[in-house]
Amino acid sequence: MTRTPAWLFWSEIVAASLGLAAVAWALLTETGGVLHGHPAYLVMLAVTALVAVTVIVLSIMRRRSRPGWRRGLRGIAVVLGLLWVLSVAWLRPFTAISPALEAMEDGGAVAVSETATAIVLEPVGDPSPVGVFFQPGALVDARAYAAVLRPLAEGGHTVVIPKQPLGIAFFATGAFDSAREAHPDVNAWVAGGHSLGGVVATISADAADADATAPAVGLLLFGSYPAGDVSGTLETAVESISGTRDGLSTPEDIEASRANLPEDAQFTVIEGASHAQFGDYGPQPGDGEPLISDDEARSQISAAAVAFVDRIAAALEP
Repeated sequence: MTRTPAWLFWSEIVAASLGLAAVAWALLTETGGVLHGHPAYLVMLAVTALVAVTVIVLSIMRRRSRPGWRRGLRGIAVVLGLLWVLSVAWLRPFTAISPALEAMEDGGAVAVSETATAIVLEPVGDPSPVGVFFQPGALVDARAYAAVLRPLAEGGHTVVIPKQPLGIAFFATGAFDSAREAHPDVNAWVAGGHSLGGVVATISADAADADATAPAVGLLLFGSYPAGDVSGTLETAVESISGTRDGLSTPEDIEASRANLPEDAQFTVIEGASHAQFGDYGPQPGDGEPLISDDEARSQISAAAVAFVDRIAAALEP
């Protein structure tokens, strides 16, 4: 046994300290998004903190170690730990802000329920047989879409917003089937999503458009477009709502997506709207500067979404 090299000792201490700092940063700056998000990220934070404290204690207590491959493994563990810490920091969510938070309250024609894995906005009274399943954008608090989607529930449509593990829609691909099972009174669904959520919603809609029970009958895209060509396979109605000031799903991206969607897909362009205005979670890095207010953008987006889903519901009436 020889004394642990200073570089290894301090590397472990620094890596563990950065882990604790990342956990504190996420909890202090995005408290609501962490606590109201899918529990996977909170578990990730807890594991990070526990491992970081353990590493610091053991490093201080055991200042001696065996030379050779064991020290090499400790060095590799430091590198992997730093990559883990970077992942923890990158996965920090965008927390919902007003008026989305107010829209999460029961009142009027809408009943709101929230679980660890989903938010449901249900109309009070007789619901429409057409529901809406909406995937959030990457790392965005699911509550951020409550205000823009609440008019759909006020119009009689059940709205389900899943909470994605670690805020990534690809980790919630089974959520659509879960929503259909949980709401047997809904006979048909419009699958929708914002940004990356729209990519996954397209996959879900394409997979379920021919189902005999509770099929997908519509695709609703908020600042989003499919990852591949579904023009020959997707059999649902499509509504693409985009903003001219979107810096992430740019107008050029939306225009190019026409070739990958069915010919009868409808495109609604909100002049002056940015990417982050499709929800209520504050500015987003890489986005464009909006030229209209959040309230105006939200109003136009909601109106287009309600008109689309209402048309589908009317077409399905006997």
